[in-house]
Amino acid sequence: MNHVHIIDWALLILYFLGVVGLGFLFSRKQEGVNSFFLARRNMPTWAVTLSIVATSLSAGTYLGNVQYTYNGRIIFISMALGNVVAALVASFVLIPAYYKSGCTTAYGYLGKRFGVRSMYAASISFLFGRLLAAGARVFIAAIAVSVLIYGDLRLPHLVVAILLLGTVATIYTVAGGIKAVIWTDVLQIFVMSLAGVLCIIFLLDKIPLSTGEIINVLKDADGVNKLQLLEFKFDLSDPYTIWSLFFAIAIFDIAQLGVDQDLIQRVLTCKSRARASMAMIASRLVHWPVTLIFAVIGLLLYIYYGRPDIMGDAASSVVLADTRQVFVDFMIHDLPVGVRGLALIGLFAAAMSSFDSSANSMASSFVADLYLPLKHKQTTASAKHELKISRLAVIGMGAVLTLFAIVAAIMQTASGLSLIDFALGVMTFAYAGLLGVFLTGTLTKRGNETTVVAALVAGVISILLLQPFILGRLSTALFGFEMELAWPWWMVVGGTISFIICALGAPDRKSLT
Repeated sequence: MNHVHIIDWALLILYFLGVVGLGFLFSRKQEGVNSFFLARRNMPTWAVTLSIVATSLSAGTYLGNVQYTYNGRIIFISMALGNVVAALVASFVLIPAYYKSGCTTAYGYLGKRFGVRSMYAASISFLFGRLLAAGARVFIAAIAVSVLIYGDLRLPHLVVAILLLGTVATIYTVAGGIKAVIWTDVLQIFVMSLAGVLCIIFLLDKIPLSTGEIINVLKDADGVNKLQLLEFKFDLSDPYTIWSLFFAIAIFDIAQLGVDQDLIQRVLTCKSRARASMAMIASRLVHWPVTLIFAVIGLLLYIYYGRPDIMGDAASSVVLADTRQVFVDFMIHDLPVGVRGLALIGLFAAAMSSFDSSANSMASSFVADLYLPLKHKQTTASAKHELKISRLAVIGMGAVLTLFAIVAAIMQTASGLSLIDFALGVMTFAYAGLLGVFLTGTLTKRGNETTVVAALVAGVISILLLQPFILGRLSTALFGFEMELAWPWWMVVGGTISFIICALGAPDRKSLT
């Protein structure tokens, strides 16, 4: 039975029309690449800050965080420790180099540092990695749409849901460029946060326990302390030990914040290098409380659905078929009218924030790093032509991204990982090589075009070999036992290998740094 009221549908439709209208509002006065992809470097710092938060959270946070704490502990929230370290490194090491180069994308810096072929290779590597990562996020969001429309997670229904999300997000991104993306992100982060807070208020009202009693239940949930924030054991198969948080996840975040065009494009719209660094650091401080909201929802849903002995007569009649859809089932079946609509809007906002930012950043990398350099070898492109190609690139990337979201649906089912671990882990395929190359470029005078390409390839291969379904078989065949390495450590291994390979090359041109 579909429990979504006509008022909830009305709110959803109004929201979709609103973001599309916002895109067309910013479609005026678009003039070439600098306007469409960089907003003439004139965006307010606070808006860029919130846009970074909205993009880095995504539907993986909205659904994945809830699923993680529903099934386990809140320990992953301590990732904030590594987040701040990473923001400082990105702000003081990488961002200054990008502003100094004056390029449209982060990979344009590599073109000046190592040579144009390095820019081509890095851009292609980013496009590949971003397709995987954004595809994973769109797939996660499509879970909610599929449950909302069809009531299940069958692959054909997921495909329809992915197509719906992709179409709406592509329309307003094509119209308004990065300015539309940033301002819709600002709207989306407010909607997401408000929806999350309202869900917490509703759950606290429904659960027949005081706050202190809820805390006591969570501290001993079938022998597990769900409120545990730190794990001090040394276990490379656990992604959230103290060692992972301060070292491995910090390295992963340096890559996410410092070499991913999806986020770098936002800070490059700031008026100055100082404002860009300020937006980056501030985004990590805002990121933590928003993440905490959805982690708390997962904990409360554990009591709401998993402890009928506590809920008594207030227990829900919903039977969970799949913990991936626990939050969606809660929204559809148990939230009151109006609040349900707002919560669903928050989910779609998170989904479209992932899609629009990825489509725009991939298009910017394709146009600025691949198409225009090759075009300029023949003739100079006019601003009108640049704008036309930019919009066509967004459409193309939106279509390919939709296809990869379908691939991600198949990959997640095969991997057995939780939604949040899958969404984060898949990003390391491109991050490993890119981080090694960028650190070589900014911290050393070593490297050349040949070793840049070799490092990027080595990064992808190393992450592929570390996948659970491959590493387990390899280690059993070679050592007689099955090894398991948590996803944050993939970045350490792959990034180190890529850095060494890139730095082995003797410089063949003067470094920018």
